[in-house]
Amino acid sequence: MTREFDIRAATREDAASLLSLIRALAVYEKLEHLCIATEADLRQALFGAGASAEALVARDAGSGEAVGFALFFHNFSTFLGRRGLYLEDLFVEPQHRRRGIGKALLQRLAAVALERGCGRFEWSVLDWNQPAIEFYRSLGAIVMPDWRIVRMTGPALERFARDMPR
Repeated sequence: MTREFDIRAATREDAASLLSLIRALAVYEKLEHLCIATEADLRQALFGAGASAEALVARDAGSGEAVGFALFFHNFSTFLGRRGLYLEDLFVEPQHRRRGIGKALLQRLAAVALERGCGRFEWSVLDWNQPAIEFYRSLGAIVMPDWRIVRMTGPALERFARDMPR
């Protein structure tokens, strides 16, 4: 059976497609006001010297159009004493869902985690995104009920760092 889509590691030439998909994700999550990334930002972060993240891109086999992506990086578990793979974002355009693209992206990342000796593969999901939560659970993933993301950005981050005792 031939798949109707291809998944491969993103390259520098995918920056525009990735940015378009990231903006679509921001709209879906009603967070477009926070999406300030540029193609140059993505090229540097994903493909520049000291790249800090990686991405997979899913393309429709017929049109070649980018229809989904997964952006990920390594984290570290002090309890396991090993690095892990953290999925920052996974998105498939709504009109291309239910074709197995999201599952295939996750399976490819699980394989990358194992190939790289990672102790875990994890990601976050918005509490209101029940379809995603149910999908992840159907794959055997556990939604951690006791954990919350803590974030510091912008002026709060700058102020906190600046006020550090010298």
